[in-house]
Amino acid sequence: MAQKPPVDPTVMGVGRAIAVLTSGGDAQGMNAAVRATVRVGLYTGAKVYFVHEGYQGLVDGGDNIRLATWESVSMMLQLGGTVIGSARCQDFRTKEGRTRAACNLVKLGITNLCVIGGDGSLTGANQFRTEWSELLQDLLKAGKITTQEAKASSHLNIVGMVGSIDNDFCGTDMTIGTDSALHRIIEIVDAITTTAQSHQRTFILEVMGRHCGYLALVTALSCGADWVFIPEMPPDIGWEDHLCRRLSEQRGRGSRLNIIIVAEGAMDRDGKPITSDQLKDLVSKKLGFDTRSTILGHVQRGGTPSAFDRILASRMGVEAVMGLLEATPDTPACVVSLSGNQAVRLPLMECVQVTKDVTAAMAEGKFDEAVKLRGKSFENNWNTYKMLAHVHLPDVKSHVNIAIMNVGAPCAGMNAAVRAAVRIGVLQGHQMLAVHDSFDGLAHGMVEPIGWSDVAGWTGKGGSNLGTKRSLPNEFLEEISLSITKFNIHALIIIGGFEAFIGGLQLVQAREQYEELCLPLVVVPATVSNNVPGSDFSIGADTALNTITTTCDRIKQSAAGTKRRVFIVETMGGYCGYLATMAGLASGADAAYIYEEPFNIHDLELNVDHLVEKMKTTVKRGLILRNEKCNANYTTDFIFNLYSEEGKGVFDCRKNVLGHMQQGGTPSPFDRNFATKMGLKSVLWLTDKLKECYRHGRIFANSPETACVLGMKKRSLVFLPLSEAKQMTDFEHRIPTQQWWLKLRPILKILAKYDVGLDTLEKTEIEHVVAKRGQSAIVHPK
Repeated sequence: MAQKPPVDPTVMGVGRAIAVLTSGGDAQGMNAAVRATVRVGLYTGAKVYFVHEGYQGLVDGGDNIRLATWESVSMMLQLGGTVIGSARCQDFRTKEGRTRAACNLVKLGITNLCVIGGDGSLTGANQFRTEWSELLQDLLKAGKITTQEAKASSHLNIVGMVGSIDNDFCGTDMTIGTDSALHRIIEIVDAITTTAQSHQRTFILEVMGRHCGYLALVTALSCGADWVFIPEMPPDIGWEDHLCRRLSEQRGRGSRLNIIIVAEGAMDRDGKPITSDQLKDLVSKKLGFDTRSTILGHVQRGGTPSAFDRILASRMGVEAVMGLLEATPDTPACVVSLSGNQAVRLPLMECVQVTKDVTAAMAEGKFDEAVKLRGKSFENNWNTYKMLAHVHLPDVKSHVNIAIMNVGAPCAGMNAAVRAAVRIGVLQGHQMLAVHDSFDGLAHGMVEPIGWSDVAGWTGKGGSNLGTKRSLPNEFLEEISLSITKFNIHALIIIGGFEAFIGGLQLVQAREQYEELCLPLVVVPATVSNNVPGSDFSIGADTALNTITTTCDRIKQSAAGTKRRVFIVETMGGYCGYLATMAGLASGADAAYIYEEPFNIHDLELNVDHLVEKMKTTVKRGLILRNEKCNANYTTDFIFNLYSEEGKGVFDCRKNVLGHMQQGGTPSPFDRNFATKMGLKSVLWLTDKLKECYRHGRIFANSPETACVLGMKKRSLVFLPLSEAKQMTDFEHRIPTQQWWLKLRPILKILAKYDVGLDTLEKTEIEHVVAKRGQSAIVHPK
C-alpha cells in the first residue's frame, strides 16, 4: 500500500480551535499538561482557549473561556495544582447546563475539547460528545445559534488525559500526579522512620486512595513496610493475630521500628473499614508497643510535580493535540496515556468500563479478579510485596551461594536492589554473600555472608553500602577465580553501570580460560547515565533527573528575578544525553546539547538568536542544558563565552556545573520500586538457571543464556544475553546504538518555540482495552 505523504504538522490546526480544561480533584503535573496542549496547539496553527474553573467555566462562559498565548503558559511547568482552576460542577450534570456549555463553545467555534481529570470528568466529557448534535438542535430551535454556526460546529472531538494522584484509571500505566504524590509520601515516611527508630515505635500511616490501593502498595514496597492494607485485597479472617505476630517477629530480628501503611479505603472481608485508629488500638493494647498514627491527607496532592510527571504530562499533551486534530466523526473519544515508555490512545469508555468492573469485582468479593483488572503493574507490585513481606524463613537450605556486588559509580537505588536480592535469596533458602568494593573486593576476598536483618532499612538509603569501584575483572581474573572457589560462589549478581556491563562481558570471555567462571550471572543496570544496553531505564536515573530538575527550577526562579539572564547548566551522563534531554523536557529548557545529536556553530548561532528574540517577549530568561561530553570543542566554558559575547546588551550569562550531586540523595519512589523488582527478579532467574546448569554434582554454565543483562524493555522486564547486548553497543562512547528517548527531542524543541518538524507518519493507533472472555475483562498491560 502506498504510504500517504506526510502531513505538515505546522498547518494541521489552521482554522481550528481547541479548548483545554482541568476538572475534578487537582493533581501535580496538570499545569505541565495544559502548557504542552497550548504550545503544541499553537505550533499546529490552531487557536487554543483556556477554560477556567473546569466544567463550571464551560457552563458559565464569558470571561471563563479565554484565548491562550505562548507566554501565558510560561513558568507553569513547575507549579503544583492547576493554574486554570478546577471545580466540582453540578450544573454540567444537567441537560440545561450542558446546553449552555455547548452554546459557549459554538459561539467561539471550538470543536475540540481536551479534558484533564479523573474518570468522572472524562465520562462527563463523553456524554457531552454523545449528545452534541441533540444540544445543537435545541440551541437552533431556541434561536441561540444560527444554522451557519451549527453547521460549522457539527461535530465535537474529545481527548482525555487522566489527572489523578490515585492511579485508579484502568488501561493507563500511570496517571498524572501519581509519581509526585509518591514523592510527597516517601519524604514523610523517611522523616517518620528516623523518629520511629529513635524511640522503637510502630507507625501507622494512612495515605489517599479511596477505591485504589496503588499509592499504599508502592509506598509499602518503597519503604519496606511490615504490612499494607489496600481496598482491592482485604486481609484474611484472623488478620489481627497475624499482624501482631509479624510485628513481634520483626522486633525479634532486631528491628527497632514497624511501619504499617493503610489506604484510606481499606476494609476487611466483610466490607467494614479498617482505620488507622483501630490499628493503633490493636497494636498498643495487644503488644504494648509505643504506637503513633499519621494521616497524610492533602499534603499528598500538593507541592511541585516530579520530573516523571512533567515529562508524562508533556508527552500526553502532544499526543492529545494530535489525537484531536486527527480525529474523524467515527473516532471514539479517547484517552492518551503511557504504556511502558510508549504513548498510546485508548477508547475512553472502555477504560471507564474496566474501572467500573474493578469496583464491581470488589463489591462481589472477587478480590483476585480486582487485582488483575487493575493491570499488570498493580499485579506485579502486589506479588512483589507478598513475596518480600509475608515472611516464613525456610528451615531447609538450598546449599546455593549467590554473591552480590556493586560496580562503577554509585547511584541511588543500588541499596534497594541489594536488599530485595538478599531477602528473596534468604527466602529461597540460599546463602547470600556480600562482595565489598566491586571486582577489586572479589579478587581480594572481601566477601562475607549477608542476612535478612543486615539489609533492614536499606531501601531508602542512597549511594552504595557495599562499596563500589570502577576496576574491571581482567586486571585480576586469576584472583577472582580463586575467590569463587574459596567462597564456593555458585552465581553472581552485578549491580552497576557500563563498568558492570563490561565486567560481565569480561567474565564471560574468560570462561574458556577459567572453569570457575562458568557460573550464571546477571547484570542489573544501575547508573545515573542510563547508558546500559538492553534496558530502557537504569536504577538511579530517575533520582538524578529529579535532582537536576529541582536545581533547574531554582535557577529559572533566579533568572526570572533578575530578568534578561541565561543560565548554561552542565549535566552528567558521559556521552549519553538522556539526563540532559529529559531534564530539558522537565524543566522547560530552551535547548539541550547532546552527543547523539551533533550540532555545529550554526546551531549555536540559531539558539543565541532565538534567545535574543525571547528577551523581547514577557519571558525574559533562558535555560540551556549541556551534556558533559556532547562535544570535545564546544565545552561548557566555550558555550558560556559565546552566549556572553553574542548576548551583550540583550542578556547576561551564568553557568552551573551540577557535578556529583546528581549521583547522591535518597532514591526516588520509582528507583526504590524499580530496584526492588529488579533485585527480586534477578535472584528468581538465577535460581532457575542454577537448576538447569546443575550436572553431576556441580554447576557448569557456559551458554550465552546463562549470562544476561536484566532490563526494562517497553512494557516488561526481560533478560537479554550479554552476547546479544554486545551487538547493540557503541563501546567507544559507552552507549547503546539505539536509544528510545531520542524521539522525544522534537517535543523539547517545539515546547521551546523552535520551528522543527514532528513526525506525523508514526501514528499512535487506538488500542482496545476490553476483550470479553467469558465474563472477565482482559486489561491492556499496565
